[in-house]
Amino acid sequence: MNDSYFDGILHIKTTGEQKGFNASLHYNRYEPTPYHALCELFDHYELDKSDHVVDFGCGKGRLNFYIHHLFRATVTGIEMNEWLYREALENKKRYERKFPVQPARIRFKCCLAENYKILPEDNRFYFFNPFSVQIFMKVVQNILRSVEEAHRETDIILYYPSQDYIYFLEDHTPFEKRLEVPLTFLYEHNPYEKFVVYRLA
Repeated sequence: MNDSYFDGILHIKTTGEQKGFNASLHYNRYEPTPYHALCELFDHYELDKSDHVVDFGCGKGRLNFYIHHLFRATVTGIEMNEWLYREALENKKRYERKFPVQPARIRFKCCLAENYKILPEDNRFYFFNPFSVQIFMKVVQNILRSVEEAHRETDIILYYPSQDYIYFLEDHTPFEKRLEVPLTFLYEHNPYEKFVVYRLA
């Protein structure tokens, strides 16, 4: 079953490549997490309806709709590219025509990741290498400041994690590795093809 099959189930369109290039070299091109990888992750890692997930570099919103459909959690997609942001909003309309959604359960914001104000209820944060480690550091510091103001269990979920991301989390933050999910279904083993979950208890 390919990505188009899952898109069809969710009544959205998230395949295809990004049009044009990002203005900043700190931000990477859009590439959605493969559905088969998401299936593997959520075989080992569960979310709750009460969770609030923030997807940094959400693109067209694939992760957001998949999570909402599976867990009914609240999801917020952060995207700096205006074209991708508009595509995510179109997908939201398609999804909501097929699946009733409570108000504010699926949200998208067009802004730089480091400018997103972390809400007190945000407690799960997803990254598929959307930007440089310099931006990642700023976002994580925003998360930590928010947790200081409103303490809660907080997870950072990395897909295909860069060594820079891992080094920063493990050597410069209180986050601790809780779970690692290698993608065992791949024929050629790639040590970077995995999810790593870090938790701040």
